[in-house]
Amino acid sequence: MTPKEKADSIFQQMYRILWHTNADPIHCKECALIAVDLRLEGDFIFTDIEYAENSYEYWKQVKNEIEKL
Repeated sequence: MTPKEKADSIFQQMYRILWHTNADPIHCKECALIAVDLRLEGDFIFTDIEYAENSYEYWKQVKNEIEKL
């Protein structure tokens, strides 16, 4: 899944969860960004540094795509 596709997927999941609260899409975006930030923080627990670096870059790209929404 590309970073853009992942960003859209996370945003849509947040929207489906929050739609009944009449949340503005900006709130869904903020929730999606929080989820990605938590994922980014977790990347440092891996012992395989190459995996962690690749994963970190991927999730940074996802975050950038969410910010564009």
